[in-house]
Amino acid sequence: MSTTFARKLNMPNKTIKQYSLISVLLQNSLPLRRMELIRTYFPTLTEHQVRQFDQLGNLYAEWNAQINVISRKDIDNLYERHVLHALSIAKIVTFKAQSSVIDLGTGGGFPGIPLAILFPDVEFILIDGTRKKLRVVEAVSEAIKLENVQVKHLRAEDCKDKADFVVSRAVASLDKLLHWARPLLKNQQINALPNGLIALKGGNIQTEIKLLPRHEYTEIYPIQDYFDRPVFDEKYIVYVQG
Repeated sequence: MSTTFARKLNMPNKTIKQYSLISVLLQNSLPLRRMELIRTYFPTLTEHQVRQFDQLGNLYAEWNAQINVISRKDIDNLYERHVLHALSIAKIVTFKAQSSVIDLGTGGGFPGIPLAILFPDVEFILIDGTRKKLRVVEAVSEAIKLENVQVKHLRAEDCKDKADFVVSRAVASLDKLLHWARPLLKNQQINALPNGLIALKGGNIQTEIKLLPRHEYTEIYPIQDYFDRPVFDEKYIVYVQG
């Protein structure tokens, strides 16, 4: 309710002023609440990174009204269910400067965009086969001045780039992801964690692990080990060595 509308209802001036103050406080506290969540788990962010993360809320809300890249009933939970979820990957690996990462089936830019903010010296290549989703990714990246992101309209099978890691969220089963990811991995290693696939998964992960050939080396990290929040119950980071 705006103050103009309040006046039309003949509300007393004192009440209108109180309402205006409450509205301002609520609006100003929203970025604080957003960043409190992120800073709780990533306390060393620079002010530039804080500004970039803070801008994501309004940008995704505006674009999601035009192109549905996030469930519309879920947009209010963007920072917990999407941004923080993406950043969980940083709890198992700290990408070295000059590393490269391909986000396979990036959709609306997850996990690629949050990771690109967190690792400004790492090159991120965000690919997806759906062009309209990539319009959102391009617009968001440009708005927050992400200089370490390339956006490509490609299927995984057509990608010619090579990277140290392939990351993905909710795209396909692990065996399919590994089939697409392995040709995209570089042979040379520069990170403490060997090159490989890192996937954000949920549910009965052991069922998917069993779909992989027996010789594949995998590691499973429950996200609740890093973020003690109910939304991450039965959510995992799965690493498969390349």
